[in-house]
Amino acid sequence: MTPQTASLFAEYNRWMNDRLYAAAATLEPAALTADKGAFFGSILGTLNHIAVADTIWLHRFAQHEAAFPVLGALSGFPRPSSLTQPLAPDLAGLGHYWRELDALIERWVAGLTPEHLSADLAYSNMAGVHSIRCFGALLLHFFNHQTHHRGQVTTLLCQAGVEVGVTDLLAVIPTTA
Repeated sequence: MTPQTASLFAEYNRWMNDRLYAAAATLEPAALTADKGAFFGSILGTLNHIAVADTIWLHRFAQHEAAFPVLGALSGFPRPSSLTQPLAPDLAGLGHYWRELDALIERWVAGLTPEHLSADLAYSNMAGVHSIRCFGALLLHFFNHQTHHRGQVTTLLCQAGVEVGVTDLLAVIPTTA
């Protein structure tokens, strides 16, 4: 993980979330909340889980030795107590939460350095199990987790008859020539 890769992943995260929320907004509320047997049940449940996990991880990342002053904005994002805790009552509310969270992620990663990424981070998971791992690898997990669950949302949207379009990271990688 490099600072440039982190910035690319943050841009991709926001770009894909823009696409998924716009696509999801074309569905009726009942279609968004219908249990489709996915890990987190519905389209809305899966989008909520992504935002929950991002919030949890950002709170963990705020414990980094660098202290990351920009993550002081997390005071507006209380740490969820479960992986399924509803962050908003509907897609519009979750979309507002998500846009603010993604903007915070982009501001935060813009200040990362190789030294930050090579440091270890001590944290505890939701079950209270303590770990110490390379921060750069944890940041890679953070972005990979988003991609994993957005793939599930894309499938659920396609099953509901909503075309999402291109979802590849390649779409946001700048050309060099």
